[in-house]
Amino acid sequence: MMGNDGYPGYVAAKAGITGLTRGLARDLGSNNIRVNALTAGWVLTQKQKDMWATPDTLTAHLERQCLKKHLVESDIVDATLFLASKASRMMTGQALVVDGVVVVTG
Repeated sequence: MMGNDGYPGYVAAKAGITGLTRGLARDLGSNNIRVNALTAGWVLTQKQKDMWATPDTLTAHLERQCLKKHLVESDIVDATLFLASKASRMMTGQALVVDGVVVVTG
C-alpha cells in the first residue's frame, strides 16, 4: 500500500490481490460466498527478528506508525477470525488493512 521503491513486482502483486478480491466477490456473491483480503503490515514474527529486524529498522518503522507498537501474529489471527465471524457477514470485496497505520513519508 505504501508503494515502496525497489519492489515494483511486489507492489504490483499486492495491487492485483485487491482487484482479484473485488472481482471474485462480484462473481461469487450470488452463491452467498464472501471474498475479502487481509492486508498486513510488517508482522514481527520470530523469523523477522532472527533474519531482518535490527534495532535501527525497528525504531525507524515505529517512527512511521501511528500506533507505536509492532504487529504480532495475534493481530493477524484476530483480524482473520473477525472476517470468518458473523460480525463480518455483510462484508465482501474488501481489503482489511492491519498495519498500525504506516505513514508514508516523502
